[in-house]
Amino acid sequence: MTPFTTVRSRAVILDEPNIDTDRIIPARFLTTTSSDGLGAFAFRDVRFRDDGTPIPEHPFHRPEAEGASIIVAGHNFGCGSSREHAAWALRDLGIRVVISSRIADIFKANAARNGLLPVEIDDVSHRALLRRPTVELEVDLDAGVIRAEGIDAIPFEIDGFMRRCLLDGVDHLGYLLGWMEEIEAFDRRRLPA
Repeated sequence: MTPFTTVRSRAVILDEPNIDTDRIIPARFLTTTSSDGLGAFAFRDVRFRDDGTPIPEHPFHRPEAEGASIIVAGHNFGCGSSREHAAWALRDLGIRVVISSRIADIFKANAARNGLLPVEIDDVSHRALLRRPTVELEVDLDAGVIRAEGIDAIPFEIDGFMRRCLLDGVDHLGYLLGWMEEIEAFDRRRLPA
């Protein structure tokens, strides 16, 4: 994983509550064990018609969404079944940050384990971001703040372990392996020869 520092981007605004993991990545695309190419299937049933042509009104197809790496989503984003594929699909689509007033716990954990920053903010700040689809956001994980022109800085907190892994660009195993020297030294002190 790439270490997460600061992301600057416009946001795709998905102003709808309870966007579940089946909407993010429909079940028929869960047959792979690789994240490569899953971005093409992200929001497939609402971004594209049955014949595969894009639905131009979908937020991902709007001009201001081009190249966006941030989603500002409605309340309770990522609810539903546990699907690591949902985080994979968003990452493959180029998304690095999801911001909402509430992000489902299982999705939040899956997202962070895959280098996608889940950010929960207060309702007032959330509504302010939803109303500003063309503003460029700056999400600074190290400082724990979102900045945007014309909006007061928005503080956020995430779990300390999740934060450390994202900043270092490691998953759980990578984090543990980073402590191998200390673990082995502890074992040498504690275990009889």
